[in-house]
Amino acid sequence: MEIQRIRKFNSKAFYPQSKMDMNFCMAVRAGNTIFLRGQTGFDFEGNFHGIGDAAAQTENACKCIEQLLEEAGASINDICKLTVYITDRAYREDVYRVIGKHFKKVYPCSTGLMVKGLALPEMVVEIDVYAVVGDGSGQ
Repeated sequence: MEIQRIRKFNSKAFYPQSKMDMNFCMAVRAGNTIFLRGQTGFDFEGNFHGIGDAAAQTENACKCIEQLLEEAGASINDICKLTVYITDRAYREDVYRVIGKHFKKVYPCSTGLMVKGLALPEMVVEIDVYAVVGDGSGQ
C-alpha cells in the first residue's frame, strides 16, 4: 500500500519557543484512508486566527480540513469521524455551529471532548479527522 505524506513540517515551525524537534505532516493517505493532523486556528503559513474566539478558530480549522482533504484526493464527503477537542464548555455551541455549517450534509460520527488545554494557551479548539475515500456516492 502506498503511503502519501502531505505538507511535511518540523515542530519548530509551530512551536519555535520549545526545544521540540520532530517531523510531522498535516495529512497521511494510506491507500483509501486519510488521517489529518488536528486542525486549529493555525493556517498553513503558521499564522494564528481567532485569539479568544472559538468560532474563528473553528472556521480556520474547517477551511484547512477541506483543503487538506482535497490535497489528499478526497472531499468532505469522505469524512467518517471527527474528534473535537474544546477547552471550555462555553465554546461548545459556537464550535459546533461552525462545524455544522461546513459539514452539514456529511453526517460523520463525532466525539466531543472537553480538555484542560491544548498545545498552546491561545488554542481553544482542535479538530481531528479520519476519512476514507469511497466511491463518491456519500452513502
